Amino acid sequence: MNVPQSNPGDYSSSSPLCFVAPPECAGLRLDQALARLFPEHSRSRLQGWLREGRVRVEGVSVLDVKRKVWGGERIEVEAAAEPNSLPDAAEDIALAIVHEDDEILVVDKPAGLVVHPGSGNRAGTLLNALLHHEPRLATIPRAGIVHRLDKETSGLLVVAKTLAAQTDLVRQLQARSVRRHYLALVHGKVPRGGTVDAPIGRHPTQRVRMAVVAAGREARTHYSPLEFFAHATLLECRLETGRTHQIRVHMASIAHPLVGDPTYGRRGAFDAKASPLLAAFPRQALHAWRLALLHPGSRAELDWEAPPPADFLRLLEGLRAR
Repeated sequence: MNVPQSNPGDYSSSSPLCFVAPPECAGLRLDQALARLFPEHSRSRLQGWLREGRVRVEGVSVLDVKRKVWGGERIEVEAAAEPNSLPDAAEDIALAIVHEDDEILVVDKPAGLVVHPGSGNRAGTLLNALLHHEPRLATIPRAGIVHRLDKETSGLLVVAKTLAAQTDLVRQLQARSVRRHYLALVHGKVPRGGTVDAPIGRHPTQRVRMAVVAAGREARTHYSPLEFFAHATLLECRLETGRTHQIRVHMASIAHPLVGDPTYGRRGAFDAKASPLLAAFPRQALHAWRLALLHPGSRAELDWEAPPPADFLRLLEGLRAR
């Protein structure tokens, strides 16, 4: 796909995003093509911009959401703030910044920090911290957040500081070119590496959980053992896709749930044989330790690593000592 030709340093919503419709959008309705090219925006928001005349094809405003796209058209999108939406508050929450430039920000998120405000978590989130650190992120959907980590998962997360950078990062995630590596401590012995290729969707009866279901979305996790303990294995897991709770669901599906996982861990099944250290760990033992991507502006290949947090390291050291 073509990278939008907007100024990556411009935070103003009055500066339109410009791109040439790629061949893979041929035959789609304009609103469908926009949803594919700008997944960081909701379908209803994009349709609203169409109705308001904020989308131009070859310089002409298009109001008809059903207009077809055939590839090669120059399309301009003039973004606007979501009407009637409550702004998220900026909060002075400490951030562990691993990298920052004019277009992206990489943070090492601690366990216990929610990434995005939601029901019951309107404050005290990573998004609130980002708005305090860089107020101009208020002009970017979701303050530039393009992927998430569970509340109790620690590690690296990239944030876009411009609309152009956000769109480019989302496309890299869709193309599966962003490399995300995790350290996961799981129950039992995993003697060799492998791949879990199993679709993930909502659990059919427990809606707060995800599960391997035939009608779910494609999901693929590669794993390899790094270190063996008496009743656990330290794995490196690499995401090829990025579904909700993917590593947690996939490891549980092969009978090696994450240590400390209250949702998928079936903690009681391991208490009898696991060491007290494993039984006492209060959260899922999962850390996003490595992140690699192409810089949205320079196209340089960038790679960051972050060591596990102190509680994870203490657990590993305790297991080694035993």
